[in-house]
Amino acid sequence: MYTGSMNTPLKWALGAVVLVAVGAFAYWTISPFFISVKVDEALPVAGTSSDEGQMAPEAPMDEAMPAAQAPAATAAASVVGTTGHPASGTARLVEAGGATYVRYENFKTLNGPDLYVYLAKDMEAGEFVSLGRLKATEGNINYEVPAGVDAKEYPYVLVWCKAFGVLFNSARINP
Repeated sequence: MYTGSMNTPLKWALGAVVLVAVGAFAYWTISPFFISVKVDEALPVAGTSSDEGQMAPEAPMDEAMPAAQAPAATAAASVVGTTGHPASGTARLVEAGGATYVRYENFKTLNGPDLYVYLAKDMEAGEFVSLGRLKATEGNINYEVPAGVDAKEYPYVLVWCKAFGVLFNSARINP
């Protein structure tokens, strides 16, 4: 005859499974906020193909470089964080070696789970092109725009959390 109650070992086992699942989810969502990764990628150099992967010495855009190697770049746009997700630095488009890049300089953002860099037509990422996972939370970072994409059609570069559909920061790179 069934009395409607589970036996104690089964309750403990079920409780342990739930506790482990909740703990794993909490770790996945919260731990990235405490992890900081710094990358200092060199500036792409004009006159080289993207296949060769040649880059200029590590230097911000405003430092002197021979005119033949100086990449074409748009004006720097400030990176703006959102509530609860502070960010700073600049972003710009850089054309070098037949490729276009989104370049972050002196970039700093809060980390989070499942972060990607998007070129977007709006701040809600309604229409966007993914440039890949966020490589680092601070530094000078390049993201190559896929061939065939006209980056000038996308006014915003966003750091977007895919898992939760949340904007972490943005910069208006095209007026």
